[in-house]
Amino acid sequence: MKTYWHIYGALFILFATIGCKKASFVNVKELHTNWQFKKADDSEWKNATVPGTVHTDLLANKEIKDPFYRLNEHDVQWIDKEDWEYKTNFSVTEEELSNENIELEFKGLDTYAKIFVNDSLILETDNMFRSYKVDVKPYVKKETNELRVLLISPIKEGIKKHDAIDYNITVSDNDLAEIGKVEENKKVSIFSRKAGYHFGWDWGPRLVTSGIWRPVILRSWNSFKIDDVFIQQKSIDTKASLNAKIALNVNKPFEKSTIEVFVNNQPVKKEEHTLKSGMNSINIPFEIENPELWWPNGMGKQHLYNVDIKISADKHSDSFSHKVGLRTVELITEKDSIGSSFYFKVNGKPTFMKGANYIPQDIFLPRVDKSNYEHILQSAKDANMNMIRVWGGGVYEHQDFYKLCDEKGLLVWQDFMFACAMYPGDDNFLESVKQEAIDNVKRLRNHTSIALWCGNNEVLSAWERWGWKQQTEEKQSKEKAEIVWKAYTDIFHKVLPEVVEKYDADRRYWASSPSSELGVPESHTDGDAHYWGVWWGKEPFENYNVKIPRFMSEFGFQSFPELSTVNKYALPEDHDIFSEVMKSHQRSSIGNGTIEEYMLRHYKKPKDFESFLYVSHLLQAYGISTGIEAHRKNRARCMGSLYWQINDCWPVASWSSIDYFGKWKALHYGVKKSFKKTIVSFDKQEDDIAVVIATDSLQDLNTNLTIQLLNFNGEELKSWKKDILVKANSSETYIKLSKKELDLFKDKFNNSFLQATLSTNNNIIDDKQFFIVPFKELVLPDPEISFSVTENNDSYSITIENKKLAIGVFAAGNFDENFSDNYFNLLPNTQKTIKIKKGNYNTISDFKNALKVMSLVDSYKDDEL
Repeated sequence: MKTYWHIYGALFILFATIGCKKASFVNVKELHTNWQFKKADDSEWKNATVPGTVHTDLLANKEIKDPFYRLNEHDVQWIDKEDWEYKTNFSVTEEELSNENIELEFKGLDTYAKIFVNDSLILETDNMFRSYKVDVKPYVKKETNELRVLLISPIKEGIKKHDAIDYNITVSDNDLAEIGKVEENKKVSIFSRKAGYHFGWDWGPRLVTSGIWRPVILRSWNSFKIDDVFIQQKSIDTKASLNAKIALNVNKPFEKSTIEVFVNNQPVKKEEHTLKSGMNSINIPFEIENPELWWPNGMGKQHLYNVDIKISADKHSDSFSHKVGLRTVELITEKDSIGSSFYFKVNGKPTFMKGANYIPQDIFLPRVDKSNYEHILQSAKDANMNMIRVWGGGVYEHQDFYKLCDEKGLLVWQDFMFACAMYPGDDNFLESVKQEAIDNVKRLRNHTSIALWCGNNEVLSAWERWGWKQQTEEKQSKEKAEIVWKAYTDIFHKVLPEVVEKYDADRRYWASSPSSELGVPESHTDGDAHYWGVWWGKEPFENYNVKIPRFMSEFGFQSFPELSTVNKYALPEDHDIFSEVMKSHQRSSIGNGTIEEYMLRHYKKPKDFESFLYVSHLLQAYGISTGIEAHRKNRARCMGSLYWQINDCWPVASWSSIDYFGKWKALHYGVKKSFKKTIVSFDKQEDDIAVVIATDSLQDLNTNLTIQLLNFNGEELKSWKKDILVKANSSETYIKLSKKELDLFKDKFNNSFLQATLSTNNNIIDDKQFFIVPFKELVLPDPEISFSVTENNDSYSITIENKKLAIGVFAAGNFDENFSDNYFNLLPNTQKTIKIKKGNYNTISDFKNALKVMSLVDSYKDDEL
């Protein structure tokens, strides 16, 4: 099915006729060949790639070195202060020229651009997030035409706007103006409707791009063209009632037109309409018999219907196609005994949201292709997630991203692109924001996966809780603070919610994440929360068990990438976490030292650099899994756990669970376990250790729970067993192990552990190990690990055996692919087989030579064993 629709997508670009046998009269060309570029005041043109960026074109022409390697980022800061020019030629046939309409569409211009066709200025742009269409029929000619795009420096434009106002607008330190060598370190990111993370972030470089970052389309047609179709779901019962709201651009009146609706290639509705000149808004209600619901990942199938709209009049036709899932998504915010709820109900079922925050996958956006989206989103699905939050400091993602979320059952929390800063509020800025919101709401609203529109990331918190309001009042004046706050309310309480209400009224709008309600800062009793006491506050991981909000939309902890990734941007001489290169590839102000501080709280000091990277993975996975399980254990209060963050935009030490090159860290393997449908978890309390079972199953489960106290040789010291009926969609404590009972074995805590196994009909649902004392106090034996490798057609199987307990078993090597499991614990006298695609190792002998298997005990010095 995916291949079928991939082919259809290609046909749409060529003919815009998906689902129709008769050819459309809309001609479409993508202008992606023969592009050249130069610095505006240079005379020499060089080859360019469109879609692309200035930085990547300079890199391809060997004018700069890879900005991701070592400290090269600092040597390319001159690029964003120059103007750049791009040009290409395109041909227009006599047939195309004779068409009534010829337009150019720029799907993404980054950011300030002047566009010329045959030396005539046809368009000026100032918003990276918008799509621009312009009538070029008066400017084009038969055969060869020249298209030029002048890209003006976003830094120079930002400085002009910065200096044009008589007050300061507060911006977080994520705007790395000092690294960017901006005059007087002016933070100018907020003045441009451009991806905030380009100016730096606490996990990203400062590489402020310019470019034609999305396709340029030449389109010509006669008579009429479908501008937009909104498939609105009205109700679902034994039939699903829908409405196709069609925007049709018509050149001349038609007494009769035929509009047909097809569902899965079967006709379901046919109407005749009179068309008037200009924009026609037409509503076509239709029904789907015996509807099959779309469910989030882990709750059921992601059934999608192919909906095609065909419009014909006289000898002209046009068509539209989209995949539509039938489901209801409600955000429930109701007063209760705690405060007010914040949870999603899908198809009438309260649904615990399990997922992560997503940032753009590259600082150079056009380098991200469908295979990159597929990898990250399939990894999210494989890790049992059902929600992705598209964070507000990046971009409204490519259509492929949302199509894949539709297919994989990943609901999308969609931020508008505002993060960690106050913003201007002048009329031009507000109008630009309004048009940006209209463009993107209309573009994305047909996607089944979109669950929520959110105004911004942390802007309300910054103003009310980070001291920004007070600083503005004290350092400037209350009047200036009122100006800044008015811009906030204009954008987030008026412009954006009004756009959502007008263009996508069935979905909820939430003004700021985190917040308790409109204009009210976050709390743990209402709304959603971002908890950063762990990491920024240096609070212990155990605080995750007590800092329980209604919905956790951000929390996180850092790790380094694995050694094979570090070696792609560093030399052996850089292998020290406080070397200049390692510090440069760490953008948190407290970064590497904080990882080390937490590590020494929980683990013995690693013996070398490679071991430090490895233990940082175990540490991150331990901390975030603690948080996820705390949220799930408290689902009567908290109904969502979205950790920060799933991915990276360059190779760096960060909060990600998947590094820039797509390698799963221990965290991603860990959340796959913690996000399983049903989990067993330990909760250490003052007088006992509770054993909790949390489940998202919509059916009750008859299970057997076994708890064992085992030593590291596998000998059982004590056991507890209980038959349990696990109630659907619940979290409950089923066993409590008293401190008094456990203290009988207190002298063995440093060489024993609790093993919980939850099973049904002798099939294990989940198992969990719990160490009563910190890892650094464990007296770990040599686990006596051995392994063997066998070869399959496209993969290798690695069978690992051990005699004694092994913690954090890590199969390592310079491999392009990810293992089916990694960083796992092996109980004594266990055998486990994992797999990996062959990737960059085609022979089994080369693979064996590259493979290394280690566990936690191998990270210590010999005298610490």
